Amino acid sequence: MERLFSDRIETHAAVTVDVSGALRGRRVRRLGRIILSEAPLEKLNAEDMSDALREAVRDEGLRVLDWNESARQARARVAMMRSLEGEVWPDWSDEALLENLDWLPLAGVMRLNDVDVASALLNALPYELRRRLDAEAPAWFETPAGSSLPIDYTAEGGPALNVRLQEMFGLDAHPSVGRGRAPLTLRLLSPAHRPVQTTKDLPGFWRGSYAAVRSEMRGRYPKHPWPDDPISAAPTRRAKPRGS
Repeated sequence: MERLFSDRIETHAAVTVDVSGALRGRRVRRLGRIILSEAPLEKLNAEDMSDALREAVRDEGLRVLDWNESARQARARVAMMRSLEGEVWPDWSDEALLENLDWLPLAGVMRLNDVDVASALLNALPYELRRRLDAEAPAWFETPAGSSLPIDYTAEGGPALNVRLQEMFGLDAHPSVGRGRAPLTLRLLSPAHRPVQTTKDLPGFWRGSYAAVRSEMRGRYPKHPWPDDPISAAPTRRAKPRGS
């Protein structure tokens, strides 16, 4: 029968993805609705395995991949640059990523959760865009006090930074990314990492409402510096020396 109807016999992988990202399914050869043979997915060759994983992503959507914080931030960094400069930057919307899955490395992969999505996305960028992304939309911000803190590009209203207020002493220019086109939303924190002020105008804060914050905070945190003039003060990550 197979010889008679060889041109009508189809082979495909019927798969689903479990909660761990592992495939569950089989390879099926069928003639119309008649199943001629089945093979466990584990017996598929590497090419068939990659094809099956790719189809699983298309069928189930990007949610079957491990979108950890690094992956979400990489995607949001590129989205911000695209919002500033347009189509010179790739479209990483769900629809665009699903339309062409060439960015997704699946060779040798047995579980979709094993895919490093952040690396896959960033490696898909041309060299010059990757260089510019690292320079103009960096993942980290170095404070005047020397801390390296993550920038949250997924924040509502644009990229944001959680930073202790004392680490920003001495800075009289508001920090930004995108070559100055996207000011960071600063979420200034107390020494206990509690929010005390949110601003997109750090110089204005120093010269304005800082005085009220200082008046309230120095009673709560007397071991930490609250200078009259924060612009001329040295940034710090430490409490005041004993006896000062």
